[in-house]
Amino acid sequence: MSGWRFVRSWRWTGYLAFVILFAIACVLLSQWQLARRAEAVAANTKVENNYDRAPVDIHAILPDLAAFSPEDEWRQIRVTGSYLRDEQLLVRTRPLAGSPGFEVLVPLRLADGDVFIVDRGWVPVGTNQDAPDAVPAAPPGTVTVVARVKPGEPHLPGRSAPPGQIATIELDEIRSRLGAPTYTGAYGLMVSEDPPAAATPTALPKPALDEGPHLSYAFQWLVFAILGFVALAWAVRQEYRNLNADDPAERQRSEARRARKLARLTDAQIEDELVDRAEQASGRQGP
Repeated sequence: MSGWRFVRSWRWTGYLAFVILFAIACVLLSQWQLARRAEAVAANTKVENNYDRAPVDIHAILPDLAAFSPEDEWRQIRVTGSYLRDEQLLVRTRPLAGSPGFEVLVPLRLADGDVFIVDRGWVPVGTNQDAPDAVPAAPPGTVTVVARVKPGEPHLPGRSAPPGQIATIELDEIRSRLGAPTYTGAYGLMVSEDPPAAATPTALPKPALDEGPHLSYAFQWLVFAILGFVALAWAVRQEYRNLNADDPAERQRSEARRARKLARLTDAQIEDELVDRAEQASGRQGP
């Protein structure tokens, strides 16, 4: 089949369909990466807007136990009550700066009887990897806590924890353990306590404002889509040259390409090229 008629064959139609499907998949993956970047940008914006805002009363942000607006994440609230120190929980598998450890949750009972969960910070694992060596105690009596609001975490199937620990900050699970009216819309990352405790767990750091590599990955997937068509075009061109090798016009173009190539080669490279051509010609002629 000479000329370009071969591209209408079922084989090349299949190649084209495959490249189109590949390009569609690349575009969808690119859009997914752009969506991931949009999520990261939104999260960074909330940190920038809310992290250092002045604290407000808890009821201004959380008007009822189940209330929480995602736009208020990282806002600082002020809440006064007394810690339920005997109900302290350790959240498992919480690395910090590459070190394994736990986050320390202590329920804070308000004057109206409602309970707000305070994350007082991080402690490292101890000599016994299932528990820290020591946990700084929450102060007794009435205390005013400033904390940054965070949403509760989902249940993780198959994850368990020994007594006094919990797999995630699942506020509904904590409420059922306490048997008391508990804020389940959000909990708080402690900023300060008044009066202060003699010692506190390590404060959790401010989130890094990083969009991640999603934008570059999105462009890469688009490039892959384009390269698919480029590869198909190259394959079509090579097939055309192979099928039309005896066509005078194609042979003339082939000789012109070889001449331009030889003009850029050294003498040794030209000699190698001539040897290769002679071997190819011999192979075509047969024994």
